[in-house]
Amino acid sequence: MNTSTNFEFDVPTRTLFGAGSLKRLHEQSLPGRKALLVISNGKSTRVNGYLDRTLEQLEKAGVQSVIFDKVEPNPLKDTVMAGGAYAREHGCDFIVALGGGSVMDAAKAIAIVATNDGDLWDYVLFGTGKGMPVTQTPLPIVAITTTAGTGSETDGGGVITNPETHEKTGVFDGTRLFPRLAIVDPELMCSVPPKFTAYQGFDALFHSTEGYISRKANLISDMVAITAIENVGRYLAATVANGGDLASRERVAFGNWLSGVQMVVGTCTSEHSLEHALSAYHQELPHGAGLIMISRAYYTHFINKGCCPERFVRMAKALGMEDATQPMDFITALTRLQEACGVADLRMSDYGITPDEFETMARNAVSSMGFLFPVDPAELSIEDCVAIYQASYK
Repeated sequence: MNTSTNFEFDVPTRTLFGAGSLKRLHEQSLPGRKALLVISNGKSTRVNGYLDRTLEQLEKAGVQSVIFDKVEPNPLKDTVMAGGAYAREHGCDFIVALGGGSVMDAAKAIAIVATNDGDLWDYVLFGTGKGMPVTQTPLPIVAITTTAGTGSETDGGGVITNPETHEKTGVFDGTRLFPRLAIVDPELMCSVPPKFTAYQGFDALFHSTEGYISRKANLISDMVAITAIENVGRYLAATVANGGDLASRERVAFGNWLSGVQMVVGTCTSEHSLEHALSAYHQELPHGAGLIMISRAYYTHFINKGCCPERFVRMAKALGMEDATQPMDFITALTRLQEACGVADLRMSDYGITPDEFETMARNAVSSMGFLFPVDPAELSIEDCVAIYQASYK
Protein backbone atom coordinates (compact mmCIF):
# COMPACT_ATOMS: atom_id res chain seq x y z
CA MET A 1 0.00 0.00 0.00
CA ASN A 2 1.43 3.37 -1.04
CA THR A 3 1.08 6.45 1.10
CA SER A 4 -0.19 9.48 -0.79
CA THR A 5 2.18 12.44 -0.72
CA ASN A 6 -0.74 14.83 -1.30
CA PHE A 7 -2.81 16.09 1.61
CA GLU A 8 -4.90 19.00 2.86
CA PHE A 9 -4.43 20.33 6.37
CA ASP A 10 -7.21 22.61 7.61
CA VAL A 11 -7.97 22.14 11.31
CA PRO A 12 -9.19 25.59 12.35
CA THR A 13 -10.02 24.76 15.99
CA ARG A 14 -7.87 26.47 18.61
CA THR A 15 -7.16 23.98 21.41
CA LEU A 16 -6.18 24.45 25.03
CA PHE A 17 -4.79 21.10 26.16
CA GLY A 18 -3.71 19.90 29.59
CA ALA A 19 -4.78 19.54 33.20
CA GLY A 20 -6.38 22.71 34.52
CA SER A 21 -7.21 24.13 31.09
CA LEU A 22 -10.83 24.84 32.02
CA LYS A 23 -9.60 27.52 34.43
CA ARG A 24 -8.42 29.52 31.41
CA LEU A 25 -11.80 29.66 29.66
CA HIS A 26 -12.65 33.15 30.94
CA GLU A 27 -9.40 34.49 29.48
CA GLN A 28 -10.29 33.45 25.94
CA SER A 29 -11.92 35.45 23.18
CA LEU A 30 -15.37 33.85 23.07
CA PRO A 31 -17.55 34.03 19.93
CA GLY A 32 -20.67 35.55 21.56
CA ARG A 33 -22.30 37.05 24.62
CA LYS A 34 -25.05 34.51 25.37
CA ALA A 35 -24.35 30.79 25.29
CA LEU A 36 -26.55 27.78 24.93
CA LEU A 37 -24.76 25.46 27.35
CA VAL A 38 -25.41 21.93 26.06
CA ILE A 39 -24.95 18.99 28.44
CA SER A 40 -26.18 15.39 28.60
CA ASN A 41 -29.40 14.18 30.19
CA GLY A 42 -27.34 12.35 32.83
CA LYS A 43 -26.12 13.51 36.22
CA SER A 44 -22.34 13.39 35.96
CA THR A 45 -21.73 16.92 34.67
CA ARG A 46 -23.62 18.38 37.62
CA VAL A 47 -22.54 15.89 40.29
CA ASN A 48 -18.85 16.23 39.49
CA GLY A 49 -19.00 20.03 39.52
CA TYR A 50 -18.07 20.51 35.87
CA LEU A 51 -21.24 22.47 35.11
CA ASP A 52 -20.73 24.86 38.01
CA ARG A 53 -17.08 25.39 37.08
CA THR A 54 -18.03 26.16 33.49
CA LEU A 55 -20.80 28.54 34.53
CA GLU A 56 -18.32 30.33 36.79
CA GLN A 57 -15.88 30.72 33.91
CA LEU A 58 -18.56 32.06 31.59
CA GLU A 59 -19.70 34.52 34.25
CA LYS A 60 -16.12 35.74 34.67
CA ALA A 61 -16.01 36.27 30.92
CA GLY A 62 -19.19 38.35 31.05
CA VAL A 63 -21.20 35.74 29.15
CA GLN A 64 -24.81 34.88 29.95
CA SER A 65 -25.99 31.31 29.48
CA VAL A 66 -28.98 29.01 29.45
CA ILE A 67 -28.73 25.25 29.94
CA PHE A 68 -30.03 22.59 27.54
CA ASP A 69 -29.72 19.23 29.31
CA LYS A 70 -31.51 16.77 27.04
CA VAL A 71 -28.78 15.02 25.04
CA GLU A 72 -28.84 11.19 24.99
CA PRO A 73 -25.77 8.90 24.72
CA ASN A 74 -26.64 8.43 21.02
CA PRO A 75 -28.21 11.85 20.25
CA LEU A 76 -31.57 11.86 18.48
CA LYS A 77 -32.87 14.17 15.78
CA ASP A 78 -35.83 15.38 17.86
CA THR A 79 -33.46 16.36 20.67
CA VAL A 80 -31.41 18.38 18.21
CA MET A 81 -34.53 20.12 16.94
CA ALA A 82 -35.56 20.96 20.52
CA GLY A 83 -32.09 22.36 21.20
CA GLY A 84 -32.21 24.59 18.14
CA ALA A 85 -35.62 25.92 19.13
CA TYR A 86 -34.37 26.56 22.68
CA ALA A 87 -31.38 28.51 21.37
CA ARG A 88 -33.64 30.68 19.23
CA GLU A 89 -36.14 31.21 22.03
CA HIS A 90 -33.42 32.49 24.37
CA GLY A 91 -31.48 34.53 21.81
CA CYS A 92 -28.26 32.53 22.11
CA ASP A 93 -25.47 33.57 19.77
CA PHE A 94 -23.09 30.67 20.40
CA ILE A 95 -22.97 27.20 21.92
CA VAL A 96 -20.85 25.73 24.67
CA ALA A 97 -20.80 21.94 24.47
CA LEU A 98 -19.79 20.47 27.84
CA GLY A 99 -19.57 16.70 27.79
CA GLY A 100 -18.55 13.74 25.70
CA GLY A 101 -18.83 13.01 22.02
CA SER A 102 -22.62 12.80 22.02
CA VAL A 103 -22.92 16.28 23.50
CA MET A 104 -20.43 17.75 21.05
CA ASP A 105 -22.06 16.00 18.08
CA ALA A 106 -25.49 17.21 19.16
CA ALA A 107 -24.16 20.74 19.60
CA LYS A 108 -22.96 20.79 16.00
CA ALA A 109 -26.37 19.74 14.71
CA ILE A 110 -28.09 22.22 17.05
CA ALA A 111 -25.82 24.92 15.65
CA ILE A 112 -27.33 24.28 12.21
CA VAL A 113 -31.02 24.17 13.13
CA ALA A 114 -30.69 27.18 15.46
CA THR A 115 -30.04 29.41 12.44
CA ASN A 116 -31.72 27.52 9.58
CA ASP A 117 -35.41 26.74 9.12
CA GLY A 118 -36.86 23.30 8.56
CA ASP A 119 -35.83 19.88 9.80
CA LEU A 120 -32.28 18.69 10.49
CA TRP A 121 -32.71 15.93 7.90
CA ASP A 122 -33.23 18.64 5.26
CA TYR A 123 -29.49 19.28 5.58
CA VAL A 124 -28.23 15.68 5.88
CA LEU A 125 -26.34 14.52 2.80
CA PHE A 126 -26.79 10.76 3.20
CA GLY A 127 -29.56 8.16 3.34
CA THR A 128 -32.97 9.83 3.32
CA GLY A 129 -31.48 13.29 3.95
CA LYS A 130 -32.52 15.96 1.44
CA GLY A 131 -29.01 17.36 1.03
CA MET A 132 -30.09 21.01 1.13
CA PRO A 133 -27.33 23.61 1.59
CA VAL A 134 -26.95 25.26 4.98
CA THR A 135 -27.61 28.83 3.89
CA GLN A 136 -27.32 30.56 7.27
CA THR A 137 -24.06 30.31 9.20
CA PRO A 138 -24.40 27.86 12.11
CA LEU A 139 -23.88 29.15 15.63
CA PRO A 140 -20.20 29.08 16.65
CA ILE A 141 -19.20 26.38 19.14
CA VAL A 142 -16.88 26.09 22.13
CA ALA A 143 -16.24 22.44 22.97
CA ILE A 144 -15.24 21.37 26.48
CA THR A 145 -14.73 17.63 26.41
CA THR A 146 -15.19 15.49 29.50
CA THR A 147 -14.25 12.21 27.79
CA ALA A 148 -11.53 10.86 25.50
CA GLY A 149 -13.38 9.03 22.76
CA THR A 150 -14.74 10.71 19.68
CA GLY A 151 -12.29 13.50 18.85
CA SER A 152 -15.37 15.62 18.15
CA GLU A 153 -13.75 18.60 19.88
CA THR A 154 -11.38 18.98 16.94
CA ASP A 155 -13.31 17.82 13.87
CA GLY A 156 -16.06 19.32 11.75
CA GLY A 157 -18.86 16.78 11.90
CA GLY A 158 -21.30 15.03 14.18
CA VAL A 159 -23.36 11.84 14.14
CA ILE A 160 -27.10 11.95 14.83
CA THR A 161 -29.74 9.20 14.91
CA ASN A 162 -33.11 9.46 13.19
CA PRO A 163 -35.17 6.78 14.97
CA GLU A 164 -38.00 7.05 12.44
CA THR A 165 -35.76 5.80 9.63
CA HIS A 166 -33.20 3.87 11.72
CA GLU A 167 -30.44 6.04 10.28
CA LYS A 168 -27.39 7.08 12.27
CA THR A 169 -25.28 9.25 10.04
CA GLY A 170 -23.03 12.26 9.75
CA VAL A 171 -23.90 15.96 9.80
CA PHE A 172 -21.36 18.19 8.06
CA ASP A 173 -21.04 21.75 6.82
CA GLY A 174 -17.53 22.36 5.51
CA THR A 175 -15.39 24.09 8.11
CA ARG A 176 -18.25 25.94 9.81
CA LEU A 177 -18.97 23.18 12.35
CA PHE A 178 -15.43 23.00 13.68
CA PRO A 179 -15.44 24.32 17.24
CA ARG A 180 -13.85 27.75 17.44
CA LEU A 181 -12.23 26.73 20.71
CA ALA A 182 -11.66 23.32 22.30
CA ILE A 183 -10.70 22.76 25.90
CA VAL A 184 -9.21 19.32 26.58
CA ASP A 185 -8.73 19.12 30.34
CA PRO A 186 -7.96 15.57 31.54
CA GLU A 187 -9.02 16.57 35.07
CA LEU A 188 -12.61 16.52 33.76
CA MET A 189 -12.19 12.90 32.62
CA CYS A 190 -11.08 11.34 35.91
CA SER A 191 -14.66 10.63 36.97
CA VAL A 192 -15.51 8.51 33.90
CA PRO A 193 -16.24 4.92 35.08
CA PRO A 194 -13.80 2.21 33.95
CA LYS A 195 -16.00 0.51 31.36
CA PHE A 196 -16.88 3.79 29.69
CA THR A 197 -13.25 4.86 29.79
CA ALA A 198 -12.55 1.66 27.84
CA TYR A 199 -15.43 2.13 25.38
CA GLN A 200 -14.38 5.70 24.66
CA GLY A 201 -10.71 4.85 24.41
CA PHE A 202 -11.31 2.15 21.82
CA ASP A 203 -13.46 4.53 19.79
CA ALA A 204 -10.50 6.91 19.71
CA LEU A 205 -8.14 4.07 18.84
CA PHE A 206 -10.25 2.86 15.94
CA HIS A 207 -10.51 6.33 14.41
CA SER A 208 -6.78 6.05 13.82
CA THR A 209 -6.43 2.33 13.06
CA GLU A 210 -9.11 2.77 10.40
CA GLY A 211 -7.38 5.81 8.98
CA TYR A 212 -4.02 4.07 8.91
CA ILE A 213 -5.30 1.27 6.64
CA SER A 214 -7.59 3.44 4.50
CA ARG A 215 -7.06 4.29 0.86
CA LYS A 216 -6.90 7.97 1.85
CA ALA A 217 -3.83 7.49 4.05
CA ASN A 218 -1.27 10.21 3.41
CA LEU A 219 1.90 11.61 4.92
CA ILE A 220 0.20 13.73 7.56
CA SER A 221 -2.57 11.26 8.43
CA ASP A 222 0.01 8.49 8.88
CA MET A 223 2.03 10.60 11.27
CA VAL A 224 -1.01 11.62 13.31
CA ALA A 225 -2.64 8.16 13.30
CA ILE A 226 0.36 6.14 14.44
CA THR A 227 1.09 8.60 17.26
CA ALA A 228 -2.55 8.40 18.35
CA ILE A 229 -2.43 4.59 18.30
CA GLU A 230 0.70 4.63 20.46
CA ASN A 231 -0.77 7.01 23.03
CA VAL A 232 -4.14 5.31 23.36
CA GLY A 233 -2.80 1.77 22.99
CA ARG A 234 -0.06 2.09 25.58
CA TYR A 235 -1.93 4.10 28.23
CA LEU A 236 -5.57 3.03 28.04
CA ALA A 237 -5.27 -0.06 30.25
CA ALA A 238 -3.62 1.96 33.02
CA THR A 239 -6.34 4.59 32.75
CA VAL A 240 -9.08 1.97 32.98
CA ALA A 241 -7.37 0.41 36.01
CA ASN A 242 -6.94 3.72 37.82
CA GLY A 243 -9.24 6.49 36.67
CA GLY A 244 -7.41 9.01 38.84
CA ASP A 245 -4.08 8.40 37.11
CA LEU A 246 -3.89 11.85 35.56
CA ALA A 247 -0.67 11.12 33.66
CA SER A 248 -2.21 8.23 31.73
CA ARG A 249 -5.50 10.10 31.32
CA GLU A 250 -3.57 12.91 29.68
CA ARG A 251 -1.90 10.58 27.18
CA VAL A 252 -5.19 8.92 26.23
CA ALA A 253 -6.77 12.36 25.86
CA PHE A 254 -3.88 13.37 23.61
CA GLY A 255 -4.37 10.24 21.50
CA ASN A 256 -8.06 11.02 21.23
CA TRP A 257 -7.41 14.61 20.20
CA LEU A 258 -4.98 13.38 17.54
CA SER A 259 -7.57 10.90 16.31
CA GLY A 260 -9.94 13.81 15.78
CA VAL A 261 -7.27 15.48 13.67
CA GLN A 262 -6.77 12.20 11.79
CA MET A 263 -10.43 12.21 10.79
CA VAL A 264 -9.89 15.66 9.25
CA VAL A 265 -6.65 15.02 7.39
CA GLY A 266 -7.51 11.37 6.72
CA THR A 267 -10.70 9.38 7.21
CA CYS A 268 -12.45 6.58 9.04
CA THR A 269 -13.47 3.40 7.22
CA SER A 270 -16.58 1.22 7.16
CA GLU A 271 -15.98 -0.13 10.68
CA HIS A 272 -17.75 2.99 11.85
CA SER A 273 -20.57 2.52 9.33
CA LEU A 274 -21.13 -1.04 10.52
CA GLU A 275 -21.26 0.00 14.18
CA HIS A 276 -23.56 2.95 13.58
CA ALA A 277 -26.03 0.53 12.01
CA LEU A 278 -25.95 -1.56 15.19
CA SER A 279 -26.72 1.36 17.49
CA ALA A 280 -29.21 2.89 15.05
CA TYR A 281 -31.43 -0.12 15.77
CA HIS A 282 -30.33 -0.53 19.40
CA GLN A 283 -30.17 2.93 20.94
CA GLU A 284 -28.82 1.68 24.27
CA LEU A 285 -25.65 0.21 22.72
CA PRO A 286 -22.66 2.47 23.48
CA HIS A 287 -20.85 3.31 20.27
CA GLY A 288 -17.43 2.28 21.59
CA ALA A 289 -18.80 -1.04 22.84
CA GLY A 290 -20.23 -1.80 19.42
CA LEU A 291 -16.90 -1.03 17.78
CA ILE A 292 -15.09 -3.35 20.19
CA MET A 293 -17.57 -6.14 19.40
CA ILE A 294 -16.90 -6.11 15.66
CA SER A 295 -13.27 -4.99 15.65
CA ARG A 296 -11.41 -8.29 15.63
CA ALA A 297 -13.53 -9.81 12.86
CA TYR A 298 -13.40 -6.56 10.89
CA TYR A 299 -9.60 -6.25 10.82
CA THR A 300 -9.12 -10.00 10.40
CA HIS A 301 -11.21 -9.81 7.23
CA PHE A 302 -8.77 -7.37 5.62
CA ILE A 303 -5.73 -9.23 6.89
CA ASN A 304 -7.07 -12.40 5.26
CA LYS A 305 -7.54 -10.41 2.05
CA GLY A 306 -3.84 -9.57 2.12
CA CYS A 307 -4.42 -5.84 2.57
CA CYS A 308 -1.48 -3.63 3.62
CA PRO A 309 0.32 -6.29 5.74
CA GLU A 310 3.14 -3.94 6.70
CA ARG A 311 0.64 -1.51 8.19
CA PHE A 312 -0.91 -4.12 10.44
CA VAL A 313 2.57 -5.04 11.68
CA ARG A 314 3.34 -1.37 12.34
CA MET A 315 0.10 -0.95 14.29
CA ALA A 316 0.87 -4.03 16.39
CA LYS A 317 4.18 -2.45 17.33
CA ALA A 318 2.44 0.84 18.12
CA LEU A 319 0.20 -1.06 20.54
CA GLY A 320 3.33 -2.26 22.34
CA MET A 321 4.06 -5.58 20.62
CA GLU A 322 7.59 -4.65 19.63
CA ASP A 323 8.45 -8.10 18.23
CA ALA A 324 5.52 -8.14 15.79
CA THR A 325 6.37 -9.60 12.37
CA GLN A 326 3.02 -10.84 10.99
CA PRO A 327 -0.22 -8.95 10.24
CA MET A 328 -2.18 -11.17 12.63
CA ASP A 329 0.06 -9.90 15.42
CA PHE A 330 -2.14 -6.83 15.31
CA ILE A 331 -5.17 -8.93 16.24
CA THR A 332 -3.15 -10.49 19.06
CA ALA A 333 -2.11 -7.08 20.36
CA LEU A 334 -5.64 -5.72 20.02
CA THR A 335 -7.09 -8.70 21.88
CA ARG A 336 -4.55 -8.31 24.68
CA LEU A 337 -5.50 -4.66 25.07
CA GLN A 338 -9.20 -5.47 25.16
CA GLU A 339 -8.54 -8.17 27.76
CA ALA A 340 -6.47 -5.77 29.86
CA CYS A 341 -9.35 -3.28 29.75
CA GLY A 342 -11.95 -5.93 30.61
CA VAL A 343 -13.93 -5.58 27.38
CA ALA A 344 -12.82 -8.58 25.30
CA ASP A 345 -16.02 -10.54 25.91
CA LEU A 346 -18.76 -8.00 25.17
CA ARG A 347 -21.89 -9.67 23.82
CA MET A 348 -24.24 -8.33 21.14
CA SER A 349 -27.01 -10.48 22.61
CA ASP A 350 -26.83 -8.49 25.85
CA TYR A 351 -28.20 -5.51 23.90
CA GLY A 352 -30.96 -7.47 22.18
CA ILE A 353 -29.15 -7.84 18.86
CA THR A 354 -30.05 -11.01 16.96
CA PRO A 355 -28.46 -12.60 13.88
CA ASP A 356 -31.62 -12.23 11.82
CA GLU A 357 -31.00 -8.46 11.83
CA PHE A 358 -27.54 -8.64 10.25
CA GLU A 359 -28.47 -8.27 6.60
CA THR A 360 -30.81 -5.38 7.39
CA MET A 361 -28.04 -3.71 9.38
CA ALA A 362 -25.46 -4.31 6.65
CA ARG A 363 -27.72 -2.67 4.08
CA ASN A 364 -28.42 0.16 6.51
CA ALA A 365 -24.68 0.76 6.96
CA VAL A 366 -24.24 1.07 3.19
CA SER A 367 -27.25 3.36 2.70
CA SER A 368 -26.73 5.59 5.76
CA MET A 369 -22.92 5.86 5.82
CA GLY A 370 -21.91 4.46 2.47
CA PHE A 371 -19.37 7.24 1.96
CA LEU A 372 -16.87 5.35 4.16
CA PHE A 373 -16.90 2.10 2.17
CA PRO A 374 -14.94 3.39 -0.87
CA VAL A 375 -11.93 4.18 1.33
CA ASP A 376 -11.69 0.64 2.74
CA PRO A 377 -8.45 -1.16 1.80
CA ALA A 378 -10.57 -3.71 -0.12
CA GLU A 379 -14.17 -3.70 -1.25
CA LEU A 380 -16.74 -4.99 1.24
CA SER A 381 -19.88 -6.61 -0.11
CA ILE A 382 -23.14 -6.94 1.80
CA GLU A 383 -22.22 -10.60 2.29
CA ASP A 384 -18.85 -9.58 3.74
CA CYS A 385 -20.54 -7.22 6.18
CA VAL A 386 -22.96 -9.91 7.31
CA ALA A 387 -20.05 -12.32 7.77
CA ILE A 388 -18.24 -9.78 9.97
CA TYR A 389 -21.35 -9.40 12.13
CA GLN A 390 -21.74 -13.18 12.32
CA ALA A 391 -18.12 -13.73 13.32
CA SER A 392 -18.54 -11.10 16.04
CA TYR A 393 -21.77 -12.41 17.49
CA LYS A 394 -22.00 -13.71 21.04
